[in-house]
Amino acid sequence: MEQKLEAVVEGLAGQGHVVLPGWLDETLRAELRAELLVRADELSRAGIGRGGDHQQQLDIRNDQTLWLDGLSGQQQRFLGLMEELRLALNRNLFLGLNDYECHFAHYGPGHYYQKHLDAFRGRSNRVVSTVLYLNEYWPAGAGGELAIYDDKDQLLAKVSPEPGTLVCFLSEDFPHEVLPAGADRYSIAGWFRRDGGPLS
Repeated sequence: MEQKLEAVVEGLAGQGHVVLPGWLDETLRAELRAELLVRADELSRAGIGRGGDHQQQLDIRNDQTLWLDGLSGQQQRFLGLMEELRLALNRNLFLGLNDYECHFAHYGPGHYYQKHLDAFRGRSNRVVSTVLYLNEYWPAGAGGELAIYDDKDQLLAKVSPEPGTLVCFLSEDFPHEVLPAGADRYSIAGWFRRDGGPLS
């Protein structure tokens, strides 16, 4: 596990974003995916904004989400890994992270999330964004990639949602989008934060 943590630290320190295929072990990936499928009726249509500004805009995003509650064994193991990562990021990059929030995400065929930032400089407590893919496999040509851009709108990476791949990037620095999916796309999206305020 130490090498996997070091790979995230080095990627964020070097270029602010990193893509790590096979980061999550296959057993845990399969258990998290199975839980998501079993709890599919608990998913709700995602929105944009937080708190009083939260609203649904289907022309911007039309995925479904379910916040992790940490009650199942597989969630606890996953959150334990992310806690190890939080400590490693603080130890090596001095980011002052003290919280991690995350949700399951399902993009059905044709679903997408238009280009956006997870945090606006000086206006958010989200510091590092994470995406972990839960699919068993991803068909060739099925779209659903995570496209990451720089501040000049130049494409930096286009990440296919391959099983177990982890993507991390600095939340304030990288606009990104989820391109339309051609198959059911399952993931966990999360954010390391600098405070422990309530989810919204």
